[in-house]
Amino acid sequence: MTIDTPCIKVCTVDRASGLCVGCGRSLDEIAEWADLSAAARRRIMAELPARLARLSALHD
Repeated sequence: MTIDTPCIKVCTVDRASGLCVGCGRSLDEIAEWADLSAAARRRIMAELPARLARLSALHD
């Protein structure tokens, strides 16, 4: 069984937000990813574009 993941192998955490600059997940979300339900993973993945946009705006 394959688990969908937003990981793009750019694993750097933004200290201010605590989010990965590659995928937008928090360290807790990354650590728990394999144990989350498919629905929980989809919910988080739906939030990631907005998180990444906020991170990008902070660093522009």
